[in-house]
Amino acid sequence: MSRFLYTLMWRLALPLVLARLWWRGRQEPGYRQFWNERLGIYGRRAANDEPLTIWVHAVSVGETRAAEPLVEALLKRHPRGRILLTHMTPTGRATGKSLFGKHGARVVQSYLPYDLPALVQRFIAHFEPRICILMETEVWPNLIAGCKRRNVPVVLANARLSERSLRKARKLGRLMADAARGISLVAAQTEDDAARVRALGVANVAVTGSIKFDVVVSPAALATGTQLKNQFGAGGMPARPVLLCASTREGEEEPILDAFGTANLPGNTLLLLVPRHPQRFDAVEAMVRERGLAVQRRSALAQPGARVDAATRVVLGDSMGEMFAYYASCDIAFIGGSLQPLGGQNLIEAAALGKPVLIGQHTFNFAQVTEDAVAAGGALRIADAGDLMAHAARLLDDDAARAAMGQAGLAFANRHRGATARTLELLPPLAE
Repeated sequence: MSRFLYTLMWRLALPLVLARLWWRGRQEPGYRQFWNERLGIYGRRAANDEPLTIWVHAVSVGETRAAEPLVEALLKRHPRGRILLTHMTPTGRATGKSLFGKHGARVVQSYLPYDLPALVQRFIAHFEPRICILMETEVWPNLIAGCKRRNVPVVLANARLSERSLRKARKLGRLMADAARGISLVAAQTEDDAARVRALGVANVAVTGSIKFDVVVSPAALATGTQLKNQFGAGGMPARPVLLCASTREGEEEPILDAFGTANLPGNTLLLLVPRHPQRFDAVEAMVRERGLAVQRRSALAQPGARVDAATRVVLGDSMGEMFAYYASCDIAFIGGSLQPLGGQNLIEAAALGKPVLIGQHTFNFAQVTEDAVAAGGALRIADAGDLMAHAARLLDDDAARAAMGQAGLAFANRHRGATARTLELLPPLAE
């Protein structure tokens, strides 16, 4: 496919894309905000006192959290510069505000415009970035062409590319080949990722590891985790065992709840269920109630003196930006997106907090890190929801095994730190 045809398809599809955006806004109002940014329309440009704008694109929540060490390091390296942080989802934008709002005007947020040449050109002309850093998997042909036209180097950082994604990219032929040649640098997570990126035609590829290993847990998140653990106690008794099912996706909650309802778990075990997408909170709560399981929402626990009732079996994690707190509050963490063929999610955060990790069979988006965590003894693969509950029961009954597994995960996470520094060293010099 040529870039001309790609652009034509975007032009034809844009009304449908905008209609879908408005439709999604029924459940998630953030999709109906800042439409002008998605179309590359901005007001009068304010005077930019910062001599250097570093553009980091993090499409949604996972990429934004992964970008945290890199953004903090860039701000430190360039004290007179600013970060332009772009997203595609409201949850990603909200996560960015939560993580970087403390920096004030030094971190500017915007939605990335859709990948049409005129929109991209207006975006670049408005913000005047000196470099574009795309996080993980984001490759937009017109964006890359626009950056090349304006002499803005494009870097793909913390890059990962599954075999499945490589096959899809190859089907796009010249379109993806031209985009690959326009990328100045790829900092890949693993050797396998690097090999697949080179197969697309990128010339400058280095293996730096995953930046996610460098994420530092804030004291506030740990304090919130401790507070939650205390609130999970039933009727003034010590805190109950907590099984966290994190970042679950559609098709996973129902079998998890069915298995949990009949599982022989010790000590009135509490299920902390955190769906990945906030627009599904209400639907997941309905699933819990349909099974006759008493449920409370995490948002209700924010009230002074609130506790989880003794009869409550499930706490629904209906908040944003608290995943580290959820990990800190649990005894075992299952990582969602892996019971169904969805590619899995990042297990590094749980391992970095010394939590035993259970994960399903479908982890192609995080294949190497998952295999390494399993090999290190910090994670176990499970076959299905029933197997998840069986392993959870065994670990909750065996304090020594649970502690050993958590320590193995923590050691694994610590061994792989340093990707941020390696990535910074590869970036082109940016004079202020």
